[in-house]
Amino acid sequence: MAKKIIGNLKLRIPAGRATAGPPVGSTLGQWGLNMMEFINPFNDATKDLMGKDVIVHIQVYEDRTFTWNSLGQPVDDMIREKAGIKKGSGKPHTDKVGKITRAQAEEIAQAKMNQLNANDIDAAVKVVAGTARSMGVELVD
Repeated sequence: MAKKIIGNLKLRIPAGRATAGPPVGSTLGQWGLNMMEFINPFNDATKDLMGKDVIVHIQVYEDRTFTWNSLGQPVDDMIREKAGIKKGSGKPHTDKVGKITRAQAEEIAQAKMNQLNANDIDAAVKVVAGTARSMGVELVD
């Protein structure tokens, strides 16, 4: 029989630098989980992305065990990196803050294809383009 899931957690953690402090320690502590069983494997698995944030999904079971899955760098961070900007626009429809090419959008879509709600690469590029548009970043050819 499958274990009963009592919690689904989503965290954004700096890659390779998870510590027992917030946000990891306070979140896992609320569920009564052993933090070091998450922190050490997470840091080992994400050391190649050092300096970037990583999205992590953690499933908590009723016997206080858990499983986790790293989804990699968020799409908005990848767009900011490609466009060379620090943050998106406060008024994305009127104030444009950067540009990315279709080739860069395809590169991001390829990297995130298994996590996007898209059937093919063209649909994935449209998802990335929509995220860019909502940040005030234009997609150019």
